[in-house]
Amino acid sequence: MTFDITPPMTPARAQAIARAFDLRALQPEFLANPYPVYAALREHEPVRRMPDGSVFLTRCADLMAVYRDAQTFSSDKQVEFAPKYGVGSALFEHHTTSLVFNDPPLHTRVRRLIMGALTRRAIADMEPGLIALVDSLLDALAERGGGDLIEDFASAIPVEIIGNLLDVPHPDRGPLRAWSLAILGALEPTITPAQQALGNQAVTDMLAYLRTLVAQRRRHPGDPERDVLTRLIQGEASGEQLSDVELLQNCIFLLNAGHETTTNLIGNGLIALQEHPQARSVLQTAMRHTADDGTAQEAVLSRAVDEFLRFESSNQLGNRRAVKDTQVGGVELQAGTLVTLCIGAANRDPAQFADPEVLDLAREGNKHLAFGFGIHQCAGLSLARLEGRIAIGRFLQRFPGFQLTEAPLRGGRARFRGFLRAPFSVA
Repeated sequence: MTFDITPPMTPARAQAIARAFDLRALQPEFLANPYPVYAALREHEPVRRMPDGSVFLTRCADLMAVYRDAQTFSSDKQVEFAPKYGVGSALFEHHTTSLVFNDPPLHTRVRRLIMGALTRRAIADMEPGLIALVDSLLDALAERGGGDLIEDFASAIPVEIIGNLLDVPHPDRGPLRAWSLAILGALEPTITPAQQALGNQAVTDMLAYLRTLVAQRRRHPGDPERDVLTRLIQGEASGEQLSDVELLQNCIFLLNAGHETTTNLIGNGLIALQEHPQARSVLQTAMRHTADDGTAQEAVLSRAVDEFLRFESSNQLGNRRAVKDTQVGGVELQAGTLVTLCIGAANRDPAQFADPEVLDLAREGNKHLAFGFGIHQCAGLSLARLEGRIAIGRFLQRFPGFQLTEAPLRGGRARFRGFLRAPFSVA
């Protein structure tokens, strides 16, 4: 059974959308398949000036230049988010305090604490539990003969992994996915009053829960080498600690950051295999040939995961603000200019990648930007790669003939690219 998963777009239509491109007025056809529009922008207007005065970057080299220059291009979002959310709102307080939307020194302090609990050894220690979790989900799907790739598999994995990192009790994990979707959904270029209200309520509810969890952990600390929450509470041996607000808001960030993007990585990867049967055949052949060599199979799956990340980046957009007069791609920018980094476009830039529109699961030297670059490169990238490799690899080993049973439903968002629903059968 075949489905029109990514609807085609003619070059003429892509160019027409590109000529009038405005992040605040996106058409459904663009959200379904933005890549032809990205290609047209890269070719004709790689530094696109938006009606609101911001600029939209689509070339890989330009994104790299911005990522490298954290002194000129700030990640602080107070100027941008004040009119969007309202100063003092729950969403404003959260997003302007979390790791990803801050500059040093706050960014440096929080990142150092988190990375101290995400060491190579700590991540390796997570692998047996991750395998057991994935296998239990696959057992349930096998018993039913199928299910939903997103709800029953892809989204269930990162919620458990991040819950384990913060040692959230299992009975308390039910609301985490809904909270995360509401808070991250409010980061879209434009949101409705209902979306804003839902996001504010999710932050409020999450803070209320975390205050109780933090109080319990202060009374009964965990192992700071394994428990990120305990590490954040105790701070560094040097005595550097987070304030209560910084602590709580960055717990929300951790619960969200590792959830939506990893769900999309797993879901996008498996659905891409349905849409690209030749790539699926090549991957499954390579997996059969390396079935008796764990190291070789890990390499095969690692290359595949990085290609899924490049081809359908879970996070398509990033943002910076120029703090002084500068230029990007030969275009002059005034201090205060908001800059949108289009990761999805940069990851298909022919100046950086050979045959960028081809899903090549054996691609070597894949220097994609799905995890960002520079001081804000994703702190959990090794964990995300591990989750993707184990989840996708074991799914294909268990269900090599899986098939979607109806067209999957996309999330319909510009920033986070993924699916909400994807029913399938095991054969």
